[in-house]
Formats: sequence, structure tokens, C-alpha cells
Amino acid sequence: MAEIKRVAVVGAGTMGNGIAHVFARSGFPVVLAEADQAALDRGLDTVEKNLAREVAKGKLAQADADSARARITGTLERTALGGCDLVVEAATERFAIKQSLFQELDSLLGAEAILASNTSSISITKLAATTKRPDRVIGMHFFNPVPVMQLIEVIRGLQTSQATFETVKALSERLGKTPVEVNDAAGFVSNRVLMPLLNEAMFAVMEGVATPEAVDKVFQLGMAHPMGPLTLADFIGLDVCLDIMRVLEEGLGDPKYRPCPLLVRMVDAGWRGRKSGKGFFEYPQK
Repeated sequence: MAEIKRVAVVGAGTMGNGIAHVFARSGFPVVLAEADQAALDRGLDTVEKNLAREVAKGKLAQADADSARARITGTLERTALGGCDLVVEAATERFAIKQSLFQELDSLLGAEAILASNTSSISITKLAATTKRPDRVIGMHFFNPVPVMQLIEVIRGLQTSQATFETVKALSERLGKTPVEVNDAAGFVSNRVLMPLLNEAMFAVMEGVATPEAVDKVFQLGMAHPMGPLTLADFIGLDVCLDIMRVLEEGLGDPKYRPCPLLVRMVDAGWRGRKSGKGFFEYPQK
């Protein structure tokens, strides 16, 4: 197995800053890369707040939080990633964006470096084929909030080598996570099952079966879900839900994955859920 000493995360959004957080907390030097200074600053600020929250809850000593933050270096320069042994991509859930990024990273990284994607639905096999290191491309699908959630779906592309899989599985365990092996298919396991559930809940609202509040209450009280499907969709981001449903529809070729028209209209209106202040519910913005 390859030894992972230095890692990079591309994308400082909700998932990216959380991934940087858990690597740094586990002792790894981390380069956090963004294309925009404001987005990078927001990501680093979120890491600091989340580390402070762990200290306040008694889950982390202040000295350990300070050390973790000191291990993270923010950058706008992709060339700063060249010396990393592993890069985790946490960019927008669009194949063209990830493809361009993977090709750029492929040209920057050393021959033995591993390229991982935090994609929640896009084909690892297809991404790997755009690089010159398809055997060292793999999926590392973290869950939100990353510092808290235990699971990592470790996704093998058709070309992923056993050595790459074993390295990433062991690395996931070093992060204090539980890796679950999944083969490459649209949506993997998590979103292949979850997103149609959320989508069907949206159809129930669109067709007047029940209000969003009623739909969520059924799942909270009847199925013991910690949050209802529509609150969860707002939390994930309605634009992200739509992107994933479109990947499922195209990748699996089954009309049962057709995105709910109400979801499409809401995203067109700019109603993306919690992050925009409005989705199926309203969220006061700071």
C-alpha cells in the first residue's frame, strides 16, 4: 500500500472544508484549494468554528484544535498540490467540472499519487478514464456534516487497483471513519436509495397529497427519521438533489428516476434550500 503523508482537498465548500477538518484533526498536513479567495476564507472560517464547537463540547482539547487548524494551508494556486500523495476533489456535482479538474490534477501530481472524488453520484469509472492514472482513481464519498458522520462510501471504478482500494480503506479508518466498499454505479448505494425517496416526497407535495410539514411529520413520527425528507432535501441543497436525480436518470435509464417537476421549478427560481434561505421551508439568513 502507498503511504499517505500529505493530502489536498479541492473545494472549500460544505463538504470540502469538512474533509479538510477531519484529515487535519487526524494529523495530516492538508492543502485546501479554492478558485476564489472569498470562498476559501469562508471555508477556513468554518473549520475554525467547527473545531471550536468540538472544544466547547469536550470532544477535543484546545491544543489539539489549534494544531489541527495549523495543519491546514489555504491556497488559490493548483500548483501547490503537486507534492501531495492524495487529492480529494469536492467540487460541484457536474461531470464536466470534475473531468476538467481531474485532468488538471493528473498533470500536476506525482505518478504514485491517488486521485479521489467526493462525488455523491457520478461514475468513478468515467472520471478515471479521463486521466493517465485510472488505476489510482477512487471514490471517497463522505457524508454531511463530515466531522460527525461515520460513513465513507469507498467506490471502486472498473479500473481501480486493489492497492489503491486498500490504501484508501486504511486511510478512512485512520480518520476514525467506517469505510464501506461499493462498486461503481449511478448514485452508488446511498443516493440510489435516498434520492428517489426525497423525489417521491416532492411529488406528494406537488400532487397535493400533503403539505411539506405533513410529509416530514409522517417520516419523523412514523419511521423515526431524525428529520423529514423535505427538510433533508433543503439541507442537502435542492440544486444538488436535482443534479443527482439527473445523473440517476441518465445513468440507469429508468423513468422512475425522473426529477420531480416541482423540484426543477424551485431550482429554476433560485430556491435551493437552506443555503439560499428558501426551499420547501424558509430559513432566516444571517
